[in-house]
Amino acid sequence: MSRYSPLKATSPVTLFHDGHCPFCQQEVAWLEKHRHREHIALVDIQAHGFNAKEHGKEFNAMMGQLHLRDSQGEWYIGMDASRALYAVLGYRRLVKLSCLPGLYGAMNAGYRFFARRRIRLGRWWEMRKTKY
Repeated sequence: MSRYSPLKATSPVTLFHDGHCPFCQQEVAWLEKHRHREHIALVDIQAHGFNAKEHGKEFNAMMGQLHLRDSQGEWYIGMDASRALYAVLGYRRLVKLSCLPGLYGAMNAGYRFFARRRIRLGRWWEMRKTKY
């Protein structure tokens, strides 16, 4: 897959997200109000009855990184899932920018760092919000 593959994602897309993650919850709330909402199906992988194997995936892998599947059945994982989502929503210039050689690697590394710590960071974020 090339760096620019997420730009080829075709709508509608299905975004598989962790419904217990505070950051994911905020993003999903924004997506639900987005003007191109009809291009996205949102699936909470923490919802009762969700079965990752029905989608050919392992639950722990889906918990580890964001997953997105486009209408052609292509999977995008991690930062590429975010890129594909934003490309479908019309932010193609921003996605192209994120695919530039130096920025591409830095954003991927930043995403992996964040994804591994999102639960702890989410707890900190929630406590911080209640203090102020």
